[in-house]
Amino acid sequence: MIMNTKGQQTVDSVEFLDPKMEVFFDKDTKIEVLADGFTWAEGPVWVSKLNGVVFTDVPNNKAYLWTKKDGLSLFLSPSGMTNHAPHSTDEGANGLTLDNEGNLILCQHGNRAVSKLKNWSFDTPEYEILVDHFEGKWLNSPNDLAINQKGEIFFTDPPYGLKDQDRDALKELDFNGIYKWSEDNGLVLLDKSLSRPNGIALSNDEKTVYISNSDSQHSIIAAFDLENGLLKNKRTFFDGSVLAQTRQGLFDGLRVHSSGVVFATGPGGVLVLDESGKHLGTVMPGKSTANCGFDAQEDYLYLTSTDVLARIKLK
Repeated sequence: MIMNTKGQQTVDSVEFLDPKMEVFFDKDTKIEVLADGFTWAEGPVWVSKLNGVVFTDVPNNKAYLWTKKDGLSLFLSPSGMTNHAPHSTDEGANGLTLDNEGNLILCQHGNRAVSKLKNWSFDTPEYEILVDHFEGKWLNSPNDLAINQKGEIFFTDPPYGLKDQDRDALKELDFNGIYKWSEDNGLVLLDKSLSRPNGIALSNDEKTVYISNSDSQHSIIAAFDLENGLLKNKRTFFDGSVLAQTRQGLFDGLRVHSSGVVFATGPGGVLVLDESGKHLGTVMPGKSTANCGFDAQEDYLYLTSTDVLARIKLK
């Protein structure tokens, strides 16, 4: 049962490892639970024209809108499985973002595609499939995405939307890729070296791409230089292998603050990492956290943690 709590529940667990953490959070800041009862909440994105945050409940093929004024409402149903592609689950959309024209762009697990919402009619959503094949083969299940100033879409394609993942009979690609798509140049495979590429974000100067690897055996956030539209100089930005031994959760979604600091969901909650990869602290909601995002003014960090949508005040 979906519950609209309107911020009545709070959790006060923020870890301060470095004085720089206090640039972002007060010592007594609490995490507000805004709504709960979801199966696996994901993909929070702030939509200014709606004055609220849109996020997905992946297994239930739905997306929701939360606003301070009206609380929670159903936003899209279905969100990402419309029988467009061969599928072994009924999972809907996962990661979301807005393009440079304000259109909602979705990573759709069930449709095995990156798509654009064609209308903002909540009860009858229509989608334009932007890309669903690589070299004649179905994508696995696009998971998360980022868009640069040129309008190019960078996205990850792990097998999480397939029932048996890498062993699923419907999986046509023998790797889990990182791609770039644009209307002019189509789809380009940028990298296939990560076992479980998941969250993806661009640095503010668009010279670095951060990608989380959701693999308990190789728990890292990778960084690449973005040069002439290609990924180069792969390196480990943050190694979470030690944290993963004692804390719940895998690296998943991540966002870059206007300061350049990376907010990355992973073992323990949302890790705050400076531009060198130093761990400043962690927002710890007490459960696995899938993704996060800021509002337009960066007043709040919104996070989707397993079955809840929550937020925490930023300085």
